[in-house]
Amino acid sequence: MSRLDFSDTASVVEMVNSLIETAVSRDASDIHLEPREYGLRVRLRIDGVLRDSAPYSPEVAPLVISRLKILAGMDIAERRLPQDGNLQMEVNQERVNIRLSTLPTIYGEKLVLRLLRHDKIVMPLESLGFSKENYRRYMDFLNNAYGMILVTGPTGCGKTTTLYSTLHAVNSPGKNIITVEDPVEYRIEGINQVQVNNKIKLTFARALRTILRQDPNIVMVGEIRDGETAEIATRAALTGHLVFSTLHTNDAPRAVTRLLDMGVERFLLTSSLVGVVAQRLVRLNCTNCLEPYSPEEEELAFYEKLGGSGDVSFNRGRGCEKCDYTGFRGRTAIHEVMPVDETMRRLIMHSEDTEEIRRHAVSQGMQTLLQDGINRAVQGLTTLAEVIQVAYTVF
Repeated sequence: MSRLDFSDTASVVEMVNSLIETAVSRDASDIHLEPREYGLRVRLRIDGVLRDSAPYSPEVAPLVISRLKILAGMDIAERRLPQDGNLQMEVNQERVNIRLSTLPTIYGEKLVLRLLRHDKIVMPLESLGFSKENYRRYMDFLNNAYGMILVTGPTGCGKTTTLYSTLHAVNSPGKNIITVEDPVEYRIEGINQVQVNNKIKLTFARALRTILRQDPNIVMVGEIRDGETAEIATRAALTGHLVFSTLHTNDAPRAVTRLLDMGVERFLLTSSLVGVVAQRLVRLNCTNCLEPYSPEEEELAFYEKLGGSGDVSFNRGRGCEKCDYTGFRGRTAIHEVMPVDETMRRLIMHSEDTEEIRRHAVSQGMQTLLQDGINRAVQGLTTLAEVIQVAYTVF
């Protein structure tokens, strides 16, 4: 892969523009600029996987970094401390919001650019990847006049897209919707969005207290990070507000024990929690080079262990120019949708056993992340190996 030198383009401005245009055209979610001895390594995250792009030479690297920091309103003289910034660019008649983060390393500043595009972050709810049953359950959550709805999963699993798409769907002139986020990743018309600012002590908890005096119908808390925020959000859900938020847990049942660990009182949790959605993103088979395949023995044994029939045929992408010879093109979400019914409220009130909560949820029809993913593999949308890699957890 050839290295990009200063002489290769008319200016650093054009180099930066070209980099972002390339990332957008390839549907990348992130751009990684990583300083090395030989210059600046460039990688694009496409369908959740980092792929190398043409690096920059040592002469050009600091100029590219400085250009991006200027665009994002950062201090270009500060190279010792991490910084965050934002910028907007017009790419092929599309407005792209870009969130930047710097990190000092031994070779210089590492930059990560998160590309936020309207059609990727605000989508119709029916296009979020919910199965028919999970979609019905999730819509039941939204029919509640008040209560707390949580979306859980690791970073980069699509939680923000689910919440933004939900807010867009429930938004109407008759509702006062307020969010508190860190940062505000996308601006939604008709919704009041507040950005956390720790420098002036505008924390999630402090902003949330004030929001509750602003006569809201619906409140979205970008992330529950501490016990104080968890308790205020829970109490808000009890006082006539519909509250949406996110947690970092591996599955839906663990959201309950996570909130209890944060110090939320059991009676508050049982009275306020409507339901939990856990999700992951799996890569989709490339439809241009789709072909039948036989899974490895270990994969097939795993599938049959979960009750699958051995006479099912599976598909995968062979690899072609359209998918960069990976066999995958695009991603979809798999879900675990857990309603909180009266029996579960009693379990939460008297037990901290996550497994007991999971068993009850499954007995009431909840499909686990793994089961939902395997169903997608059976449908030919992805591979067993992809599902196992993304969703398999040893409890």
